[in-house]
Amino acid sequence: MEKFIMDDMPKVYFGEGVLNEAFTYELKSIGDNVMIAYGGGSIKRTGVYDKVISLLKKANKNITEFSGIMPNPTLKKVQEGAELVKNNQIDFILAVGGGSVIDCCKMISVQAKTDKDIWVMQFIDKNMPTDFVPMGVVLTASGTGSEMNNGAVITHEELKIKTGMRGALAKFAILDPTYTLTVPMKQVISGAFDTLSHAMETYFGKPLNDNVSDEINEAIMCNTIRNIRKVIENPKNLEARSELMWDSAMAENGILKLGKTGDFQAHFIEHQIGAFTDCNHGQGLAAIHPNMYKHIYKNAVNKFARFAQVVWKINDELLSQEELALAGINALAEFIQEIGLPTSLTEMGITDKNMLKEIADSCTISIGCAKQLTHEEIYTILIECL
Repeated sequence: MEKFIMDDMPKVYFGEGVLNEAFTYELKSIGDNVMIAYGGGSIKRTGVYDKVISLLKKANKNITEFSGIMPNPTLKKVQEGAELVKNNQIDFILAVGGGSVIDCCKMISVQAKTDKDIWVMQFIDKNMPTDFVPMGVVLTASGTGSEMNNGAVITHEELKIKTGMRGALAKFAILDPTYTLTVPMKQVISGAFDTLSHAMETYFGKPLNDNVSDEINEAIMCNTIRNIRKVIENPKNLEARSELMWDSAMAENGILKLGKTGDFQAHFIEHQIGAFTDCNHGQGLAAIHPNMYKHIYKNAVNKFARFAQVVWKINDELLSQEELALAGINALAEFIQEIGLPTSLTEMGITDKNMLKEIADSCTISIGCAKQLTHEEIYTILIECL
């Protein structure tokens, strides 16, 4: 394992009905002016909005609302939210939603504390933020694990770049699996596959030798796969949803990444597809992973073979390490088809080869990938994903 520093994580309230307990304690220590941020309004239809507003009013908080955060939050939306925070002298930001809402709020927290454009600050001036408006999270859709870290994925529409940025770390995160019962099943499965993708991309990062972080990761991958199947079999299975919610948190709370340099090349590719097409994140990852892995597995044969054996339970003694590795990748592809996610970009309506060339040429190259790809290889992979 490589050297590492283990930093703080948000305080987590996990389980059915934890909102009241969490707010009873947490609202005492935040300021009077609270901005509640959410997406398209589904929290109003599900009743989460009413619960949150009621508890905020009971605590005598002054409430400002910021709605309309889109699935792939934009820099423009971040700046809109930051202006609202400044104009209303907001003391605390409460993100109520899934990963997109949380990511947007993380960056609003930064932008509200500076007059500089945060895109310029992080990517041109190379300065990372140190001052934030405090924030908390009420999670309504799991998969991204965004509630557990300070990373945020933001789209710069003019530049056609969707990429990670560094934002605020939530003071607390409320994870009640019952809130996911009203999330459309396609979104549940897409989010759960994002969890699996996070785990895989950490697992196949460097170093490739066996280590404790990766062995924990294997358990998370197995648990995620098992409970995706369970929740498809019975969408009301709260135990399976609870497991998936904690799998998501574990995949992105830093534990699996200790001593590792993550891969995340598939994420970088999907981010750029999202910048050009605004596609669903989990679906894009599903279309990319098997094809990309067929390009890199020879540079990590033993790791991919172990992946086949431990995660997919393929233990044919007659298979070579390379054959095992390919069998594991094929098992992943079959699982994607089994759970109803796209197996190609064409299924997602993405067929423009010229656009795919632009995507490949603008894609970030991962230094943690088992094989460092070129832009030309990424274009080849994208064509094979059609």
